[in-house]
Amino acid sequence: MKQLMGNRMNAVYLAVAIFLIILPFVYESRTLLILLTQVFIFAIFAMSYDILLGYTGIVSFGHAMFFGIGAYTVGVFMKRFEPTVPNLLLSILVTILLTALVSYVLGLLTLRLKSHFYAMLTMAVAGLFLVLAEKWRTVTYGNDGFTFRVPDMLKDRTDFYLICLVSMIAVFALLKRFTNSPLGRVLQAIRENEQRTESLGYSVLHYKVIASVVSGILSGMSGILYAISLRFVNTSVFTMDITLDALLMTIIGGVGTLVGAIIGAGLIEFAHHWLTELAKVHWIFERWIIFFGIIYILAVMFFPMGIVGTLRNIKFKGKKEKQRKAGEKIAS
Repeated sequence: MKQLMGNRMNAVYLAVAIFLIILPFVYESRTLLILLTQVFIFAIFAMSYDILLGYTGIVSFGHAMFFGIGAYTVGVFMKRFEPTVPNLLLSILVTILLTALVSYVLGLLTLRLKSHFYAMLTMAVAGLFLVLAEKWRTVTYGNDGFTFRVPDMLKDRTDFYLICLVSMIAVFALLKRFTNSPLGRVLQAIRENEQRTESLGYSVLHYKVIASVVSGILSGMSGILYAISLRFVNTSVFTMDITLDALLMTIIGGVGTLVGAIIGAGLIEFAHHWLTELAKVHWIFERWIIFFGIIYILAVMFFPMGIVGTLRNIKFKGKKEKQRKAGEKIAS
């Protein structure tokens, strides 16, 4: 039964992927293309955060530092050197190395701390990266930021849309395999009961660091795509707002579901777009952040476990009810 449900979900994922691949060729809308591209980029970012929060139970307020490292690395490489594919690949390699190193060292130093102590320390470290980006003006140009060129293959919006879509699908497939592996099961055990997992002989810190490194690298990859989509980077990529976006996307979509992170990214990006568009209709929508907050409150009220988590809970209760009624019939 479980295998049948898995096959059905895979068929749904495949259908959605095919639809999104075909979409730009049958519906020509530059605005929708750019918006969906942003959704794919932030979906990768939200999934990377879900590995920490949803599968390991780690709350981080400094996830934007890895996003910013990726954005600035590709920006600096494309600004200082020729915007060629080899240089782009080199910037991706440097991003992987930097994010892996920072997440590894930070994980070793801070993941021994519990709950809010770790969260606050990650926020402080992310603040250091923000200050560094503001002060190191010879490289980052401070708050003003800088524009840069990209390789010719990334200039076409449709091509870049497809690259981001394929990247999101690849990350989703890899993380699905990762979370269903024995290593992923240990991470979920740590989330449920860290003390019991440690008593079984697992090195909890070791597994937490692995989750931190995987999450940091994927966050850096999303930062690269984000900077390329804008062809501009400034210190805003290191701000707390970026981390909060990932947190909201994960919570609204459903913590510990991966697909919930994608749904959450889509909802938040579309809500942001629609609310800012409404500002042209009436002045009251100029304060769109208030309405954005209301949408978030309503989502938490009606979907306390996130959209995917709540739907799964309803389905589970329905199945239990059917089993109970079947049992009563057999007993009678």
